[in-house]
Amino acid sequence: MTPFIDLLDRMSASELREALLTCGGATRWVEGMLAERPFRSAERLRAVADEVWHTLGAADWHEAIARHPRIGAQPAQGGLGATWSAKEQGAVATSSDEARAALAEANRAYEARFGHLYIVCATGKSAEELLGIAQARLANEPETELAVAGEELRQIMQLRLAKLLAHDAGAQG
Repeated sequence: MTPFIDLLDRMSASELREALLTCGGATRWVEGMLAERPFRSAERLRAVADEVWHTLGAADWHEAIARHPRIGAQPAQGGLGATWSAKEQGAVATSSDEARAALAEANRAYEARFGHLYIVCATGKSAEELLGIAQARLANEPETELAVAGEELRQIMQLRLAKLLAHDAGAQG
């Protein structure tokens, strides 16, 4: 059986662009990744992903944030990204109605303060945990918070690359 990394290396640019956009969400990151192909190994793919990610700035992070659903909300778009988002936020669905309502209010306060969605690597975190993180981050200055969001996006990207490499759209995350 051919390792999935070999399949990624052989994909057309448009196919790989679409797959990577689902993982990272920033066009400049995707184009940087395409320029580094072939990857030849999962380790190199993941290392290059971080290297390229660290060249990004505020506009790229805003673009990536805009591709994510609101924490605690059902993803509007279909496809792989929606599937992954739903699984990443799966613990929220099992939280109490009160916790989900408080998280929704924290989302509104966060968006009003920072002008973009609250982005957090939600994998395995309950609504209560996500609420506590949001409340703590509301104290950040906008520039600091955007950098924090950028790091959260990087963590999400790495988790999604692992899922992509596992070639299992239903992988837990």
